[in-house]
Order: sequence, then C-alpha cells, then structure tokens
Amino acid sequence: MQPEQLLPLIGFIVAMVGTPGPNNLMLMAAGANFGFRRSLPHIMGISAGCQTLLLAIALGLGQLLDTYPLAVTTLRIAGSLFLLNMAVQLLRSRPGAMAQAEDAQPLTFWQAALFQWINPKAWMMTITAIATFANPAQFMLSTLIICGLFLALSLPLNSAWNVGGVALKSWLQQGRRLVYFNRVMAVLLLGSLYPLLT
Repeated sequence: MQPEQLLPLIGFIVAMVGTPGPNNLMLMAAGANFGFRRSLPHIMGISAGCQTLLLAIALGLGQLLDTYPLAVTTLRIAGSLFLLNMAVQLLRSRPGAMAQAEDAQPLTFWQAALFQWINPKAWMMTITAIATFANPAQFMLSTLIICGLFLALSLPLNSAWNVGGVALKSWLQQGRRLVYFNRVMAVLLLGSLYPLLT
C-alpha cells in the first residue's frame, strides 16, 4: 500500500464506521438500556465480525457471491429479519424493564460478530475497502494494513456510540423518555433496511 493512500483510507474508515448504521444504532440503544460494561461483548463482537468478513472478502468471498446471486438475496433476507427483530424488541421495551430483567442483555460477542455477515453496511464498506485500497502487487500486506486500521479505528468509534447512549441514560430514565428513545431507535433501524429493499 502506498503511503499516500493511508490518509484517504483512514478518512474512509472514519466515515463508514463513525456514521449511523445498524451497528451504531444498536450500540447507542444498548448503552442507554444496559450501560457500557454490559455492552463490551457487543462492541468487541462487531470488530471481530468485521475483521473476519473483510478477510473472507479479500480471500475470494466477494467473487463467489457474484457467481451465486441467490446467496446475496439470502443474506439480504436474513439481515432484514434480524434488524426487524431488533426493532420489535426495542418497540416492546418498557422503562427500566430491559436493564432490570435478568435475561435482558445487549448482543453477545458471537451474536454481534455473526450479525456482520448479514449487515448490509458491513458488506458494502468491506468490499469497497478491499476494491479501493488493496494493492494487487502486495495484496496480503495491504489487506492486513486495512484490517489493522479498521480494528484500531472501529473500537473507539463504536465505543463512542455506546458511550453516547450511556450519557443519555440518566436523562432517559425520567418519565417515558426511554420508551420514546427506543421507539426512535427502532424506526431508525427499520430505516436502515432501505438499502436492502432497493
């Protein structure tokens, strides 16, 4: 990878990981409902899932999906169903009920990691990163640099979304604010389905 590509790659990663999408919306909702500590497996799972997806695409998964368009349709349906389920859970939540219930929790490490494989934004950003920034002459080295930068930047950016939810937590505990917040998060999650339906 050429040194002059590093700054554009960093800008790309910050723009893709730092902007709203299914992961960040779920992390903000998890922060508001469960706090930072309980959300750590969710944050780490997102990073691990994106890293494995990026490596799989670099090793040829992208070309395989071009050959089998039915697999793309299956991924879209699975991603839509998962986001719909998360939105329904947010809509059904009651003030304090999610954080107090023993069985209520944010996504686990494995749930968050596996979600990346059906997350449309994760696919788009990893395919674009490999296609745009991987150097064919030094493909594995440049892919590892891309992975390393994604990891180094995504952990603090994803954490910031969760901490944003945590910062709102005490304010949201007053009256029905948390109910309204969860409804807004559910609507935004449903809105993130738009790319899948077009």
